[in-house]
Amino acid sequence: MRPAHLALAVVVAAVWGVNFTVIEIGLDHFPPLLFSALRFLAAAVPAVFLVGRPKVAWKWIVGVGLVLGVAKFGLLFVAMDTGMPAGLSSLVLQIQAVFTAMIAFVALGERPSRLGALGMAIALAGIGVAAVDEGASGPLGAFVLCVAAAACWGASNVLTRKAAPPDALNFMVWVSTVPVLPLLALSLLIEGPSRDLAALRDLDWQGVGTVLYVAWITTVFGFGAWGWLLRRHPASTVAPFSLLVPVFGMSSAALFLGEPVSGLRWCAAVLLVGGVALTSLAPRKKAASAVAVEPEPSPSPSPGAERLPEPEPRGA
Repeated sequence: MRPAHLALAVVVAAVWGVNFTVIEIGLDHFPPLLFSALRFLAAAVPAVFLVGRPKVAWKWIVGVGLVLGVAKFGLLFVAMDTGMPAGLSSLVLQIQAVFTAMIAFVALGERPSRLGALGMAIALAGIGVAAVDEGASGPLGAFVLCVAAAACWGASNVLTRKAAPPDALNFMVWVSTVPVLPLLALSLLIEGPSRDLAALRDLDWQGVGTVLYVAWITTVFGFGAWGWLLRRHPASTVAPFSLLVPVFGMSSAALFLGEPVSGLRWCAAVLLVGGVALTSLAPRKKAASAVAVEPEPSPSPSPGAERLPEPEPRGA
């Protein structure tokens, strides 16, 4: 990679890592489901009028929008609102790579190599260490919700792989149109109209800034830049940079939110990031009856920070 392209990859990882700290700040201004709905609304409008028509079938846009937008981000925002630390969230969500591999094995017949299976075992050990750490210092239920969010992310990765969108930004913008109404409906039902109206009535510039960051900087810039890099470099070259996301996530949470990083959490980080690296970068085998096309690794950022896999350019 050229130095400028390498720097851009690091910037995107930093943007996605800091995103978790911004979400934590935003949750001081909004109920979690309303915040998630506003995030997708701001990501979709006005971008949906600028990116052109959808380039994949609507069934994939709706499917990914519900699984990624409603389920994954809804669970993540609720988890963080109920006590899941921002830095730990950025780390735990990386387990999505393991869920992606597991679901792809069941749904697509993609068999992980021995190295990939070893990576999954190491990453799961990291999740176990993180669970012990969080169980001793915070609400374990919020931790479970975050893991469930990672599982939903893995499912959305497999759906996106089946959709094979030729333009990641176009796909993400159209996907962002799907969760808005379901999340608003869930917010009214669960969080209540009085709480939602109070949040909107008391909206200040900090609240607006958090919505714009998670929508425009994380989604529009982040996915656009990541897709641009993937169109110019093999996925195996770009993918490892997503492993920097929890580094920036945990660092920014410690710096701006004062979140402590225990010895157990560092141990979990080493195991999880190392395991995800092996899982994401190890070659996968297609089932004998499947078409022999090598899938690209599906690294994550996220959410929220958030990353949709981009098909590897032909001939890369």
